[in-house]
Amino acid sequence: MVVEVEGFYGVYLLYCTNPKYKGRIYIGFTVNPERRIQQHNGGKHKGGAWKTSGRGPWDMVMIVHGFPNDIAALRFEWAWQHPHVSRRLTHVPRKTKKQSSFDFHLMVLYHMLRVAPWNRLPLTLRWLRQEYHKELPPLLQPPLHMPLAFGQVRAKPIAKAQGEKGQGEQGVAEEQVLHRLSAPQRCRVCFNKVQSEDDAIHCFHPGCSLTAHILCLAKLFLQHEPGHLIPVEGLCPSCGNSVLWGDLIRYKKGCYGDLEEVSNSQAHWVDELHN
Repeated sequence: MVVEVEGFYGVYLLYCTNPKYKGRIYIGFTVNPERRIQQHNGGKHKGGAWKTSGRGPWDMVMIVHGFPNDIAALRFEWAWQHPHVSRRLTHVPRKTKKQSSFDFHLMVLYHMLRVAPWNRLPLTLRWLRQEYHKELPPLLQPPLHMPLAFGQVRAKPIAKAQGEKGQGEQGVAEEQVLHRLSAPQRCRVCFNKVQSEDDAIHCFHPGCSLTAHILCLAKLFLQHEPGHLIPVEGLCPSCGNSVLWGDLIRYKKGCYGDLEEVSNSQAHWVDELHN
């Protein structure tokens, strides 16, 4: 069974099965894993990386997905490739002579999933080829909100509105959006007016009409997670369902755009969140 994921951003690990180069690995970023492995095995003239060209075949053995945007995924890719340069991973032991590149980079990955900012994201650790799977060390288990999955994954195009309003589920969804845009909205947390959709966040559960200020809902979720800047999950104050913060803001640009470094433009967001 192939799982389809909308808005896909993933960082993958390749393993070389060519006897001449067997054991070599490659870490990369993709928005389409099926196409990307074909490019790697097709060589440079098919869009593959020069480091993998002519050294295949390669297996895409695992992928980490669930990043809110390409910037977050690319930062994760770079740190996984360069663990001893990233300031987040100074605690990670260096590779030993007895350690294979595959085992070493798995160990690095397990460390990454447990440190900020990545331990706050709604990531999925997916083994695409189960024969390569290795049990996670007890002390390096990923956070509970990060599932361990097996099997292939496919990037699903983001659905576009089709047909006339009012027809089927798509029509209902369009009517809900139109209602939000036309009717005066109040924050479900502070009950003040929501002046702009840029400041608003909505629950994705069917039938839930939650509208809230991003900061208000973040503060509400963080009441149970003191000492953190970004929530992981919480209960929707409207429908009561448990939701991951990353799922709520996945399609809102700018929320996770610069997790590695808090820029000057984000400083007021952090200040307001903790006032």
